[in-house]
Amino acid sequence: MAKYKMILDLDTGIDDALAIAYALAAPECDLIGIVGSYGNVLVENSAQNSLNLLEMLGHPEVPVFCGLSHSSTTKSFSVMPISAQIHGKNGVGEVELKKAKRQVEKMSGVDFFIEAAHKYQGRLLIVPTGPLTNLAAAIKKDPSIIDLIGHVTLMGGALTVPGNVTPVTEANINQDPVAADEVFRSNLPLTMIGLDVTTRTLLTKEDTKKWRELGTVAGEKYADITDYYIDAYKVTSPHLGGCALHDPLAAAAAVDPSLVDTIYLNMKVDTKGAYAGRTIGDETRINDEARQTQAAVNVDKERFVKTFMKHLTDLFAQN
Repeated sequence: MAKYKMILDLDTGIDDALAIAYALAAPECDLIGIVGSYGNVLVENSAQNSLNLLEMLGHPEVPVFCGLSHSSTTKSFSVMPISAQIHGKNGVGEVELKKAKRQVEKMSGVDFFIEAAHKYQGRLLIVPTGPLTNLAAAIKKDPSIIDLIGHVTLMGGALTVPGNVTPVTEANINQDPVAADEVFRSNLPLTMIGLDVTTRTLLTKEDTKKWRELGTVAGEKYADITDYYIDAYKVTSPHLGGCALHDPLAAAAAVDPSLVDTIYLNMKVDTKGAYAGRTIGDETRINDEARQTQAAVNVDKERFVKTFMKHLTDLFAQN
């Protein structure tokens, strides 16, 4: 059976770094490229973090592209203090990574989406774990890709639980609600992996200790990076008892949808006022059959965390 082709669209902070490792280790897919986004860090830092991690993990052949540097409704972007607190100012827990030899590609991330959609069509999985600015720009530039892309599995939003930026808004959607609304209404085959499920999938220092004990560069660096994240969660979300595997769950659910239970729902994103960034059912399509957009509402957390640990530990043992 032909493997899926995956593109990660990342604002490479710590859980994005974990998603890169998962995508490289998952036997069901080939990671064909990473598109940089803004959010946890500036877009240039995001792309460089991805390059550095890929090389450390033994996969310098994976190209990295720069996406857009700010939202579709603003002219610039600054990292929020809470993002720097959770991910570190450099995005990877203040851990120093060796700079990759490979450089960012000249093609834009938006054009890479379009090229890959035409080339791979139904085999293409796109996994955005940052703002949806790049994907919205791609479908605006070439609407035909809506009917070509195999599936979009995004980390973002909150349907049945509160948001983590405002009571109704999750951080990735909050960065560009207008772009998110365009993507949700676009008829793309889409699954939302929101806070509803990601905050049930947790990692502790007992887990990262296993990586450190491998005695490899990747094992040690990823343990250091993730321990920073776990410590940040002790401050921001002490009730969880670990760090949430937000972005890796989206990568995992893209290749194994059976990890999550979903409901089909025609969705929208509020773009103005107190509820800007809220992901919710679209009342104007409440009586239209929902066929394209799913929201995850439950997760087989034991099976996911077990698979996650096996994949990453095996990968780190080799690097």
